[in-house]
Amino acid sequence: MHRRKSRTNSMKYMLAGGSVVAAVGLLADPRSLLPTPAPTKAICQEVVQSKATLSREQLSQFLTIPERSSKAQVRQIMKEPYCQLPPVDVRSSVSSRREAYPLAFDTQTWLIVLYEGNEYAGYAFSFRH
Repeated sequence: MHRRKSRTNSMKYMLAGGSVVAAVGLLADPRSLLPTPAPTKAICQEVVQSKATLSREQLSQFLTIPERSSKAQVRQIMKEPYCQLPPVDVRSSVSSRREAYPLAFDTQTWLIVLYEGNEYAGYAFSFRH
């Protein structure tokens, strides 16, 4: 009987503790506990082609282009960008440029293409424009 009573008490404490944890989880924003990265500056410096968008087909073709390919090879698929973004400091000895392409199927998402000199150096997606 004594053993049964201790089990009942421990179950009560576990339920009470679990309830407190659940209540805190519902009231608190767990994202506030995690460090947030600095927002990426995806503000147009200069609009190049105001009607430019990137189709699914163009995006899939672009994703097959290896890094360090020429800018001309990228432009064969993607044409003129929507806008140019401010440069980023990738390496101090190389000039970098970024161009933005809104996706035709999700205009709130942009593909950002990075060039170092005349070479394609990488890409990223920027959300919520």
